[in-house]
Amino acid sequence: MRIILPALMVAAAAPAHAASGPFFSLQNTNFTVLIAFLIFVGILIYFKVPGMLTGLLDKRAVRIQEELETARKLRDEAKALLASYDRKLKEAKEQVERIVANAQSDAANAAAAAKADLASSIARKIQAAEEQIAAAETSAVREVRERAIAVAIAAAGDVLGKQMTGESAGALIDSSITEVGQRLN
Repeated sequence: MRIILPALMVAAAAPAHAASGPFFSLQNTNFTVLIAFLIFVGILIYFKVPGMLTGLLDKRAVRIQEELETARKLRDEAKALLASYDRKLKEAKEQVERIVANAQSDAANAAAAAKADLASSIARKIQAAEEQIAAAETSAVREVRERAIAVAIAAAGDVLGKQMTGESAGALIDSSITEVGQRLN
């Protein structure tokens, strides 16, 4: 305050020389304005307005500093979250690649197993068909033999029937009975 008052008086004295009449008179408007200004400044200082203004400004500065600090923390958290999401995305991509590779491997293994199963199934069917063919062939050969035997028996019966007379049939029966009797004893 001691520095401001003389500085104001020196600054106010310069226009006083330009005004008409004495400076330190209430008739001089410059002097009156200077007195009113000094009273106003004195009232402001008495009621500690500059201290209140600096306190409000300090509080505002602290609040702004806290907001800046909060913004920095949020930015850091956002960066960490972004890095976390990037890592998770990378891990998810790697996992997808592993799943695709496993699926391709499983599909190849399943295809190979299906080919092997198909080949063994075809081999079993071929073997079953060959066995059926062999059984049918054996059955056909047996049937042909049986027919040949039946035809031979019938032909032999016809030949014997034509060659046999009543007397030779009786002699043949007697010799057969004798032969059976010998074999049974």
